[in-house]
Amino acid sequence: MQPEALAPAMNGEGTDRPRWKYMDRILSRPGGYTDEDYDPDTPANNIEAAKILVIGAGGLGCEILKNFALSGFKNIDVIDMDTIDVSNLNRQFLFRQKDVGKSKASVAAEFVMKRVPGCKINAHICKIQDMDEDYYMQFTIVVCGLDSIEARRWMNATLVGMVDMENPDSLKPLIDGGTEGFKGQSRVIFPTMTSCIECQLDMHAPRAAVPLCTLATIPRQPQHCIEWAHIIKWDEERKDIQLDTDDPEHITWLYQTALARAQEFGIAGVTYSMTQGVVKNIIPAIASTNAIIAASCCNEAFKIVTSSAPFLGNPEQNNYMLYTGDSGVYTYTFEHQKKDDCPVCGNLPKDLPVNPQSTLGELVESFAERPESQLKKPNMRTEEKTLFYSAPESLRQQTEGNLKRKLGEMLVDGEEVAVSDPAFTIDFRYKIRFS
Repeated sequence: MQPEALAPAMNGEGTDRPRWKYMDRILSRPGGYTDEDYDPDTPANNIEAAKILVIGAGGLGCEILKNFALSGFKNIDVIDMDTIDVSNLNRQFLFRQKDVGKSKASVAAEFVMKRVPGCKINAHICKIQDMDEDYYMQFTIVVCGLDSIEARRWMNATLVGMVDMENPDSLKPLIDGGTEGFKGQSRVIFPTMTSCIECQLDMHAPRAAVPLCTLATIPRQPQHCIEWAHIIKWDEERKDIQLDTDDPEHITWLYQTALARAQEFGIAGVTYSMTQGVVKNIIPAIASTNAIIAASCCNEAFKIVTSSAPFLGNPEQNNYMLYTGDSGVYTYTFEHQKKDDCPVCGNLPKDLPVNPQSTLGELVESFAERPESQLKKPNMRTEEKTLFYSAPESLRQQTEGNLKRKLGEMLVDGEEVAVSDPAFTIDFRYKIRFS
């Protein structure tokens, strides 16, 4: 169905309440899943007062913004620094050909506000890291429709760090949705109370690495040329600039460098969108999967705000929904348990088994492959000394001599090590265990 066909329902003629009569019918009376003290007079007021933050205005974000507006939410912010590409038009239905090159957040906000009068959406064309805690503190719920594991981890760590046990309003529920082709998931996280993104990180296995010798000498696929520009050429020519995969200028440089490499070896197929997909590890999205996962995310937000039904993450409830549509339509929920040694929300450092005869350099390289960390530029230190810094360059030069030293010479069994990465706001705490 074309969006134009939705105009009567979305525009809503007459007063506000007739427009939402289908929703009022649900909320105006208790049901089989509502609490005994459910008050039918408060849900609609809660929806009117709720402030929702949507992070991402792409395939998931477009669906999420539309769903919230049609559910009666009127105070929404959206953050996305990306611009519209022609390849987005087949599934990001708020955009048109004339919008190519414009900001996703701005175009999506304007489209929805035009179709749903009374809904106010503030668009922010920036990175989530550009906003401070005071900004995030104003929202009732944060909903992520991101295509980046790193951005999810940053947002998760920020919300966990905001929690003040003496201020209940500082706890902001995080609803996260993600899709990979015909598969997807939605999950509800109550920071410090339920398992967080970092607790669940081992469910996202690191992508298989291409041997450096292939990238450097005999590329055979367009992806090899892109990885060469990403892993090798960037450090050679722009090592003083930290690569930002959300910066269009950085992606353009990688694309042009990879394209020149591909032409040198007679390889076709390097495009801007492929470059973005390889660098950010994006799996092509499918519109139907986006619609299903976005509906689940918005349904959970609706239940949290209105208390009309149990939501994912409720005490003694499952907190994770998985969907697969590659051989039928199948969903199920389960409880992903909170980890005591989670480096973000846990209280204990995680045990790190190492061979005392291996080198510090081998340990540093392993952090990129470990499912529970996936750190690209780790810095390591103990309470007493600095072991290694990947950046800045001045500290790297001072500490890179340690990379050849054996761990048994530098650390003792049971010693705690703090590992950080420029992409995150937290330190990952490990306890060394010689094995």
